[in-house]
Amino acid sequence: MIYKSHQINKIDADNCKFILFYGKNNGAKFDAINELKRKTSNKNYITIDENQILANTELFYNSLISKSLFEEKKNIIINRATDKLTKVIEYILEKKLESFTIISNADLLEKKSKLRTLFEKNKEMVIVPFYEDTYADLNKIITFFLKEKKISLSQSNVNLIINKCSGDRANLRNELEKINQFSKNGKKISTETLNKLINLTENYSISELVNSCLAKNKKKTLDILNENNYNNEDCILIARTLLSRSKRILILSNEYKNNNNIDLTISSFRPPIFWKDKEITKQQIFNWEPKKIKELIFQLNELELYMKKNINNSLNLITDFILQVTLTKSNS
Repeated sequence: MIYKSHQINKIDADNCKFILFYGKNNGAKFDAINELKRKTSNKNYITIDENQILANTELFYNSLISKSLFEEKKNIIINRATDKLTKVIEYILEKKLESFTIISNADLLEKKSKLRTLFEKNKEMVIVPFYEDTYADLNKIITFFLKEKKISLSQSNVNLIINKCSGDRANLRNELEKINQFSKNGKKISTETLNKLINLTENYSISELVNSCLAKNKKKTLDILNENNYNNEDCILIARTLLSRSKRILILSNEYKNNNNIDLTISSFRPPIFWKDKEITKQQIFNWEPKKIKELIFQLNELELYMKKNINNSLNLITDFILQVTLTKSNS
């Protein structure tokens, strides 16, 4: 059974054996898991990583079979689930094991994913995709938080925070907690202070690198790569920032294709694009037609997965990718 992320309250975790949450929005998945925990009669949950299961599947199966005198059923959360978990789930189905609920937490799963297909075809299983939070979703969370904590922020600063969060409420809550801690001293939060609090200055080189790459500015891209010493963690952040900006360009590119008015396209986008970013955003829109930016988004998803498997070589991988993107004429 396929549910949408806002239909979590319809899931009966007490009577459902298999639940799969997947997608990039870790914050929304975290909220959904906590909601299921709150609703279940047995509040005891065991959290385990997929790798731990695969390292000793017999032990995992035995733990499902064995029953404690103090609990009628087992509740298990499996983090970092992938297609490798499919055979484990199929074995449990084959053996018809009872008295458990397994919530699998996976990253983005493609349509051809074996795990996703297994859940989508079985009506007794529950699967929920979690997409990036919209501007309205994040704005609602911020508004509630600021009201509860009695913190005053201008709408432009609210937009600044939303832009930083890349469509994930987990990132948003991290930034809001920094703001909350700072405001406890009774200090007012200016835009300059906010920039420092949410680490925009630390990520400036990455943001500038991504913007220059997508704008096809070869000289500036090379200068930024040469002037900065990025590490392996930075490489993942660069890939994710590229992905986030590419998704924004896709929306803008489609809109521009429909109205053929670049200024209207920029001004009507939500969350609003800051004035200092408008010119480079225009360059990016002119450089990327929808078909090409879709291809780039697919390549970036593949790149991130490959970098995670080859983390020691991630700097070479992301550098080569950026240079390839910068030098290729996308709309040719």
